[in-house]
Amino acid sequence: MAALLQSRAVTQSPLPLSPAETPPQRRIRSFVLRAGRTTSGQEKALAELGPRFLIPYAEAPLDATAAFGRQAPLILEIGFGMGEATAHIARVRPDDNFLCCEVHEPGVGALLRRIGEHGIANIRILRHDAVEVLTHMLAPAQLDGVHIFFPDPWHKKRHHKRRLIQPPLIALLANRLRPGGYLHCATDWQPYAEQMLRVLSGEPLLANTAADWAERPAYRPLTKFENRGLRLGHGVWDLVFRRGA
Repeated sequence: MAALLQSRAVTQSPLPLSPAETPPQRRIRSFVLRAGRTTSGQEKALAELGPRFLIPYAEAPLDATAAFGRQAPLILEIGFGMGEATAHIARVRPDDNFLCCEVHEPGVGALLRRIGEHGIANIRILRHDAVEVLTHMLAPAQLDGVHIFFPDPWHKKRHHKRRLIQPPLIALLANRLRPGGYLHCATDWQPYAEQMLRVLSGEPLLANTAADWAERPAYRPLTKFENRGLRLGHGVWDLVFRRGA
């Protein structure tokens, strides 16, 4: 499940920002540090595969062609949890490059382990706050797509301000998408789905691909967590928006 954390303030960006895309003073949280033990298998994957598949954070534009060793459509994923869906999508879409942001070490190790087990070559991981990655490493119109699956819904009303899907972030994401690029969000919490729909619909650069909720795209698998929720009668809502010209 995608998670959220307070991003650190950075005083200067090497990428020029217009006033509309300048990050707000109250920084969006993109992840929370969670307790969790890194297994020996995950530690081994971090040690053996990390040097190849982890990209260090830098306050400089990302050369995606150099990072992946090829030129291909670039998809950003914000928060991949344990990487089950990420690995599946990368395998069924081998012609795309997937840049994945996650700070939880066991999750990073788990995805690296999947990469090794399945011989996946089109994933790179940034263990850093996605908001800072978007602000400082990605240029306008650099992304072909964005995936945000099951971000923390922050159920209590007083915590809604901590939710990831907020107008400033969506404006920044829309700016980083190329014309025709897509933003795909999914959640299993209906009140959050309704907020997502309002926020995404309010971004002038984006247009909904459906009347409201989208059919689950074939590339997004049903995870064990999601299947368990469906058996309990929980719904899942997908939203797919595209950037206009």
